[in-house]
This record gives sequence, structure tokens and C-alpha cells, in this order.
Amino acid sequence: MTCLVPAPVHVRPSPDDSFLITAETRVRVSQDASRIGDYLAETLQLATAADGEISLSLHGADPLVGDEGYQLSVTRTGIALKANTETGLFNGVQTLRQLLPVDGPRVVDGGEVLDHPRFAHRGAMLDVARHFFTVDDVRRFIDQIAQYKINVLHLHLTDDQGWRLEITGWPRLTEVGGATQVGGGPGGFYTQREFRDLVAYAASRHITLIPEIDLPGHSNAALTSYPELTCDGVAPPPFTSIGTATGFSSLCTDQESTYRFTEDVLGELAALTPGRHLHIGTDETHATPEEGYVKFVRRTLDIVRQHGKQAIGWHEILRAGPPEGTVPQFWSKTDDDPRVAEAAARGHRILLSPANKVYLDMKYTPDSPIGFKWAGYLDVRDVYDWDPGSYLDGVPEHAVLGVEAPLWSEHLEHRSHIDHMAFPRLPAIAELGWSPGQTHGWDDFRRRLATHAPRWTAQGIEFHPSTQIPWAI
Repeated sequence: MTCLVPAPVHVRPSPDDSFLITAETRVRVSQDASRIGDYLAETLQLATAADGEISLSLHGADPLVGDEGYQLSVTRTGIALKANTETGLFNGVQTLRQLLPVDGPRVVDGGEVLDHPRFAHRGAMLDVARHFFTVDDVRRFIDQIAQYKINVLHLHLTDDQGWRLEITGWPRLTEVGGATQVGGGPGGFYTQREFRDLVAYAASRHITLIPEIDLPGHSNAALTSYPELTCDGVAPPPFTSIGTATGFSSLCTDQESTYRFTEDVLGELAALTPGRHLHIGTDETHATPEEGYVKFVRRTLDIVRQHGKQAIGWHEILRAGPPEGTVPQFWSKTDDDPRVAEAAARGHRILLSPANKVYLDMKYTPDSPIGFKWAGYLDVRDVYDWDPGSYLDGVPEHAVLGVEAPLWSEHLEHRSHIDHMAFPRLPAIAELGWSPGQTHGWDDFRRRLATHAPRWTAQGIEFHPSTQIPWAI
């Protein structure tokens, strides 16, 4: 039980009590835990039964495990997994999967685990706007992140280079805005049915999908599609650059057509999204006059609330003085931002994504074949060795909603590039979000992480073999 990532709250190994899973082993499925039991049985290629050596139960778990934690016990005679919710059972199943060898006899190390998360929001963001990724690509990414108890997938659906979600009232958004991507490729988009399927698939892995429509900046694809959203009525040309140019586009905040557009888009998005949050971007709005920015953000927040949702925005949203339920997502390279600290003091929960710690589009080293370096080179230790609970001055741990790792896609041309940039760094960030601070230690983490390489290889994950990790172990 010494290979687990994220590190559990409490582990008591008992190697002499290991359990061997054979073809005759059965998964005991009670009615209230049947969905997770069926998922586990399918994963292990075992049959389910009313009685069996592997049991899952929604009764009798320690109250300490809360809504997402679990208790796991492995003895010579069987495996028992308890939780208070299906989500807790699902997280326990991910731990059990890590205890299984990649090949050979399926011997599970004996012992006990009691586990629950440190932060409520443990996220990964995938940018499908700069380069488009198919439904199958996103489903594959969902399966990858679920293994590490990540519970939020933030999809960046729109940007200057492309619009990726069908909006029935504004069809040119995908007909025109969805036809391009970085480098001038063909682009693509999700129909509303495909998006619903992605939401449902994420939910089946106990992941909430949070969609982002980036407003009022990062909007060139929308402006190209509908020139009436510009202030001069002239459609700008499509933007397909791979460079770092940002902040040059803006919806016209003085026109009512802009707010009709925003209402229609966010209304359809809210209807497609069962989760609590919609992400509305709001960053890098250099082309938006400040007075227009504040007016636009406040009206957009009203639209979000009218549709029964809460807004997340990049931390620039605080310039508009948003109400307490709004979540600022901090992405700066500094560990000191007085505006964010003031927001935390007023009751805002802060989502941490500091670019110099968790931006997965940064190069590992100067020799990395793809990626940016404006936030620094980020090898595995760089993304692991910081504490979200004390990182940002004036933002105590109780004000931190969680941690999210953005993967921007200017350089990501296919799924192997996602693999390369996310692994092995994303599991390190997942541990920051899940594991208690007292378990944090680089030497132990790198040893545990090294044991996951054969699992990734078996899954076809083309990970970066960082020299900081002793992969030979």
C-alpha cells in the first residue's frame, strides 16, 4: 500500500494479509451500491453476485470520510470498501485499482486505508479552443484524470482561434468560428447532443464538467462569425496564430446586441450543464474599456444567476466587484495579490491555478519539444513542491476552494501531446488537492510516482520520462 497517489490520509499496511483475486472471485453488489459495484466488476473483469469476496457498502463508514472519502480493508479472505456516498465508493475503487499489479497474479497488498480529500475542487482544465479535440479524446482524458481522484473537468470551449459548442440560436458560431484552429487546421465543434454525452460520461466517473465561454475578450471567433458583436460592424479575419498574442479582441460592451448574444449563449449552456458553475472567462481584456468591462461583467453575472448558476471567472473578474458566490480563479505568477486577498476576506472562495506552479502547457525543461516558457520551466518537482493552503498571501486554507491545472492547447496537436504534458505532472497536482499537508514530501512522492509508469504504459499514455523520477524502481 506504499504506491498510492494521491497519498491517503491514513494507511496501515499489513503485507501478510494480502488477497489474491482470481477468475472465481465475485464482487458483492447491494442495491444501493450497484452502479459502483458493476463498474468495479467490469474493470476487474469479474462477475457480480449477492455474496462475494469483494464487498462494497454505503453503510458503516467512519463519519470522518465525509461525502468523498472511503475506508478500504484488505485481508486474506477478502476486500471490503465502505463509504457514505457513491462518489466515496468510486474514489475507493481508484485506490483499489492502484493496488493491483499491472500484470501477473492479481495480489492486493493487505492493510487498511481511511481517506478523504483536503480540498473540494480538484480540477484539470483542457483547452479545446486553440486545437480541437474529439469527444473520444475528451472521454479518454476523463478516464485518465479520474484515476487520480480529480473531480472537475473544466473545458475551455471558446477563444480567439475557435468556437467549439453548438448554440442553436447563433449557428455561425460553429459554422464559421468553429472551422479554424491554431495553425489553420479544420477545427471542429461539439453538437449539443455530444456535449450532453460528455457531461454524462464525466458524471459516470464522478467528475463535474464545468464549461467555459470566455467573455468579453478572447472572442475573435465570435466576432468573425457575427460582426454585429463588434463596435464598427466589421468582421475581423479568423485568428489562427500559435503565438502568445492575447487581449486584442472584445465584444462591444455598449451594444444591446452583445447582451442578447450573452443571454442566449449562457442560457443554452446552463440548460446543458447540470453542475453548479459556469465559467465566463473575463481575463486579458486589454481591448475592453474598463468602464465597459465592469458593466459587461456585472450584467453577465446577473444572467448567470438568473439561470440558477454560480459564476467562475479568472481572477481579473474581481475588478467588477462580483458578489460573494462568484469564484475567482487565480492564475498569476505572483504569490501576493491584494485584490484576491481582499476577496477572500469578504468571503469569496479562491480557486488556485498559479501559472508558475500548475500550467501544464509550460515546458518541462529547455529541451522539451513543445510548450511555452513564459511562466517558467515546470518539471515534476516544481508543480509538486508548494502548499495551496499557504501559497497566496492573505488567503488562508479555509478560503481555498481547491486547485486546478490548466492545459492550454496552442502546442497540442493530438492526444499524445496531452499525455506528454499532463503526465507525470497532473498526478502531482492531484495529490496537492487531495492529500493532507502532513503527507507532503518530495522524496516519498517521487518514489511512489515511479511505480505508476508501467500502468501508464499499459494504458497507452505517452508520458514524459522526467529525469527527476527514479523510473527504474
